[in-house]
Amino acid sequence: MNDHEGRPAGLRERTRRAVQAEIVATAMRLFLERGFEATTMEQIAGEIGISRRSLFRYFGTKEDIVLGDHAESGRVLQAALEARPAGEPPWDALRAALKTLFESLPYSPEDFLKITGMLHASPSLRARQLEKRQQWTELLVPDIARRLGTDSDPMTQLRAGALVACALACSEAATEAWVRSNGTVDMERAFDEAVAAVRG
Repeated sequence: MNDHEGRPAGLRERTRRAVQAEIVATAMRLFLERGFEATTMEQIAGEIGISRRSLFRYFGTKEDIVLGDHAESGRVLQAALEARPAGEPPWDALRAALKTLFESLPYSPEDFLKITGMLHASPSLRARQLEKRQQWTELLVPDIARRLGTDSDPMTQLRAGALVACALACSEAATEAWVRSNGTVDMERAFDEAVAAVRG
């Protein structure tokens, strides 16, 4: 199937993804150099060499640029969880899946620290991040419900939802501790401490 310009639809989609990737890379560089709040959509468009209108065809807001890959990260997390052994306890499976996600991120530890610090410093980004985390919860609950037994039972669904929400909250608490320490706290240990506190 071809689009209206005669290009194969697959090529059009690949071109779109390439432009999106360029926008994200450029915007993240500007955000880290100038700060999230101080960087405008006009500056991002100008840096790339496209019009502001063209930029808005790809991303409606600055928050979308930063958190746009959160949906993809959710799918990576879901796949990592589903790849864990069927008999593995839920907490262990979630911990391993979160570790896989962290190791798959395309950033150096230094850049990830800056990006995470930026997320935590911006109220608008934090609000959107919470929205995205809810989507992650919905992706992870079915696997955890299966691990708990009867996944069609409403109480099993409730327990699975609570477990996933707690694991993500522990991950967030560990990440915050890591950011506050300027990267000196071991994130895995911080996660384990948070989980121990919840389970204790």
